[in-house]
Amino acid sequence: MNKNTKGKMSAVRALKNDEVQMTKLERMTNDQMTNSCEGPFSSFGLCASFGIRHSCFVISWVILMMIFQTSRIAMAETESPSMIGRWNIQITFGDGSQRALHFEAQDAGKGTFHVIDPRLKVWGPGKPSEAKWTREDQNAVTFTGPVEFMVGNVGRDAGTLTFKGKFEGADLINGEVDFSPLVGDRPSKHGTFKATRDISAH
Repeated sequence: MNKNTKGKMSAVRALKNDEVQMTKLERMTNDQMTNSCEGPFSSFGLCASFGIRHSCFVISWVILMMIFQTSRIAMAETESPSMIGRWNIQITFGDGSQRALHFEAQDAGKGTFHVIDPRLKVWGPGKPSEAKWTREDQNAVTFTGPVEFMVGNVGRDAGTLTFKGKFEGADLINGEVDFSPLVGDRPSKHGTFKATRDISAH
């Protein structure tokens, strides 16, 4: 082997060694860059994942609360006694006097009062008067309207009745009542009442 050939072979070996060293250096550089990049992005991904899971938890909690509230409202409406129908009402005022009337409760808070008095058989049946009712809560109810009570054989006592009571069951309401006269300066009359559902009216 001559000197030229040996020189060429030495040059090739040196070139290969340089390439190997360059390859190792590139790999180390790439590894360092990868490690340095993975840190922030990994932390960002972790934070993003936590944020998404937290948001999902909050949204799920809100949805569950809405479902719970809707269920409570539906249950309350289902359990509330119905006001619709005819009610027989007995009134006892503070002076001991008593009165009776029918209350026909209709949809949308409407209704009618019809005074019951044996003397009306002689002078003709009384005319129904418009009334209205509202539910204060699940068990409380208020209904009011104008009426005319008979006084003696020919007299009429016109005024406004206001009932405020509570359901004691599906077919019973107890409470207090006020009668405000429409004529004169007489004070209002206060008393109690008992209303029972007229099942025969169905």
